[in-house]
Amino acid sequence: MTQPPQQPPHPDEPSNTPPGAPNTPPAPPAGGFGAPQDPPPGGFGQPTPPPADPFGKQPPAAPQQPPAAPQDAPAGGYGTPPPPAPGSYPTPPAPQPNGYGYPQAPQPGYGYPQGPGQHGRPGMPQQAYGYPTQPMQPQYGAPQPGGSGGTGGKKFSTQMQIIVAAAVAVVLIIGAGVIYSATSGDGGKDEASSSGSTGGEGKGGEDSGLAGGSEKVPANTKSKVAFQVPQPVVKDIVQVEGSWLTDKAYVKTGIDGINGYDRDKGTKLWSVPLPGEMCTTSRHVSKDYKTAILFRETKPTKEKKYPACDQVGVIDLAAGKLLWSKSVTSATGGDRPVTFDEVTLSGTTVAAGGTSGGAAFKLADGAELWKPKTGADGCYDRGYAGGEALAVVRKCGTYDSPQLTVQALNPTTGAPLSSYQMPAGVEYAHIVSTKPLVVAADVGDTAGDGSGISDFFSLDAATGKLKVRIPADAEKYAGDCDSTEVEKCQNMAVGNNRLYLPTERHDGTSEYGDTNEVVAFDLDTGKLLGGRADAGDRNILTPLRMDGTSIIAYKEAPYDKGGQVVSIDGETFKQTTLMENPDDEAIRKAEKRFSVGSAELLYSDGQFYMAAPAVHKPSSYSPDEKVYLVVAYGTG
Repeated sequence: MTQPPQQPPHPDEPSNTPPGAPNTPPAPPAGGFGAPQDPPPGGFGQPTPPPADPFGKQPPAAPQQPPAAPQDAPAGGYGTPPPPAPGSYPTPPAPQPNGYGYPQAPQPGYGYPQGPGQHGRPGMPQQAYGYPTQPMQPQYGAPQPGGSGGTGGKKFSTQMQIIVAAAVAVVLIIGAGVIYSATSGDGGKDEASSSGSTGGEGKGGEDSGLAGGSEKVPANTKSKVAFQVPQPVVKDIVQVEGSWLTDKAYVKTGIDGINGYDRDKGTKLWSVPLPGEMCTTSRHVSKDYKTAILFRETKPTKEKKYPACDQVGVIDLAAGKLLWSKSVTSATGGDRPVTFDEVTLSGTTVAAGGTSGGAAFKLADGAELWKPKTGADGCYDRGYAGGEALAVVRKCGTYDSPQLTVQALNPTTGAPLSSYQMPAGVEYAHIVSTKPLVVAADVGDTAGDGSGISDFFSLDAATGKLKVRIPADAEKYAGDCDSTEVEKCQNMAVGNNRLYLPTERHDGTSEYGDTNEVVAFDLDTGKLLGGRADAGDRNILTPLRMDGTSIIAYKEAPYDKGGQVVSIDGETFKQTTLMENPDDEAIRKAEKRFSVGSAELLYSDGQFYMAAPAVHKPSSYSPDEKVYLVVAYGTG
């Protein structure tokens, strides 16, 4: 997960930060285990719902001796960290009910993304992808003796205080021969935790049809590699952010422009050259397959290593054409082009914003629609979020005392429809969804893990009133928002008037291997709803996008298995397998090179695409290793 910058650019200065500059993840704390912390207190005019334990089960006994790693499994990534050294346990607190005190495993090296994106086909829910800030490294590996399994870690605070309680609980549970699960709408019945893996078995059929979505279960869910696009050779890190789907093409940004590939075969259909490197892209696609991009004015030179990101454009993804591109000058005057940080799309409006200014354009021809108002108070539009509606995060005040306001906007005029002032102590706000309007923020830097999220705010877009503030303990939930960007959140989905979040990975019931769950919060009451989708032992679930009332999720598998794509019913949490990737060693290693927290992941109609948002020079340790820009899978 990314860390907030030490010094943001001045509102009047362009932000020419190098592309893909790696962020350093927080060092893993000693001990390798954590515990949930109390969520931040509620307030701001609305009651805060009580915290709830999403895991609903007691931890299993820690193994005395980890098994030897398989010979073909490199170190890192997967598996459960070994227990702390004997004698390192602190005094336990009093036991807590309903599964509280469940130890948390630290986060693995996910690539620390800048944020997600969503895009899709007309008439279909938008799909998600993420953006890395460092070169991706292999994430596969078996648990390693005497270490943390190669994982990174969340910030520790009071976690170690409950480890003894958890260990004692394990002994008592094993002695009684019972594993308890928390209440999930089942009347509090004690039962063994299920794996949550349903459907599939390599076959689709009438009994595994989906409810509430447009995706269908393939006749055979076992996938094959459809095609691969090798990673181009570069001398440095180059941003290649952006991937989309049309009815005929898979479209991906390359180092010299944007390329369209046949969805099934990978044959190149067209190429659109760009004068400079891609900076960022819209995560939304219009009904006629148009999307917005932001790119640099020229390629790097010795005199100008990082040209400004001042070119806004629109790509016709069906025709393979750059329809228009332009720069604009600041609303405060002068001839200097505005440097943009983000671009988005809502209906027929393209909106680009950043610290040095903003502007909105007509999707069809690039005609300028409006510019945000600026004044002596130093206020400016930090960035926009699109989709079904248009919203903005507007920043006022000083660096030491910023004041953020979230506004729903009229896309045609830019006029505010409603406003909500974020609480004091919020430096960056992130718009997760514009309809319904959901905002994430790290209030007072209390998250402590670089995720950018301590709380979610469910807003009434018509009135600007706060419906509810939802505490999201960073020790429990794995949502992530780039610390500085407005529309780059990932590992979550919004639909059915609910916020769907994955829990952090933690110990499962097997001797080795992490697991997690997907849970849901009501956006009117803020309550953690009953029911959950269990990833199953040694698997990790990550929501990608909504499909009607269902959630499309990627199920990350252990080092010796291929991943899966599943559909999760938004009401019952029943899982249906849509795709099972091959277990073949070479294929699964290529799959696991794509860090789930940063790779661009698209699934549609039995086809799954994994792509890198940045490329880097070959590793000096393995210069001949095959590395791919895109790996595509297909069923049937």
